[in-house]
Amino acid sequence: MPSIFITGGAAGIGLATAERFSREGWTVGVYDVDADGLAKVKANHPEWITGTLDVRDEKQWAQALEEFTSHTGGTLDVLDNNAGILVAGLLVDISADAVRRQIEIDALGVALGAQVAHPYLKRTPGAHLVNIASASAIYGQPEIAVYSATKFFVAGLTEALELEWENDDIRAVAIWPLWAKTALAANDAKSTKTLGVRITPEQVADKVWESVHPTTQDKLLHRTSYTVGLQTTVLANAAKFVPNFVSRTINKYLAQS
Repeated sequence: MPSIFITGGAAGIGLATAERFSREGWTVGVYDVDADGLAKVKANHPEWITGTLDVRDEKQWAQALEEFTSHTGGTLDVLDNNAGILVAGLLVDISADAVRRQIEIDALGVALGAQVAHPYLKRTPGAHLVNIASASAIYGQPEIAVYSATKFFVAGLTEALELEWENDDIRAVAIWPLWAKTALAANDAKSTKTLGVRITPEQVADKVWESVHPTTQDKLLHRTSYTVGLQTTVLANAAKFVPNFVSRTINKYLAQS
């Protein structure tokens, strides 16, 4: 039975992903810092493996993965780096702690997870590292500048690891949603109004499923990014071909108050 380890899995996209893979018969691990959320998950899905994990702590990563893989024979098919936070506001207005926490959870946590999970993924032919990126990595976004910057980090890390881990038969991919109907979208950033909150957690979960079941073309092209929703696809493709000042103008309209 294949296995998936999901961080931040007690709610939102992480929970939807757990449910998607569970329906397909996978062994599911849901890890989070939300004790109440984990208790609800365990009550509703006693067959899932759950545990506490602060992704900023490499020792907790090591303990959590050792615990989870004790149920899978020491292998891991998919690590889903889903945990993340967002603090909206102008950079000069948010606290230093808000800056630090976003970088530590959204960037450092992803890198630590990949690092600690590598030995388990390497033991599993065709394993996947899935990192949840964001449409905010297409062009730097005002009012969520730190969050946006961490997603540029995630995108770059994913591309680098796709190359580093090719000989280990581990495929690294990033999922690129726009605003989804989760707690992260409950903020005052202008782009939530101009673009709307249209994507469901289930749509993102479906894209995670698609990404770890690549087509022959995906493999041949070494595809590393999977956009979610028409808006994200249009914005991402446009950014590749239009001049920078056009991208700047579009993003200024969409995201700046």
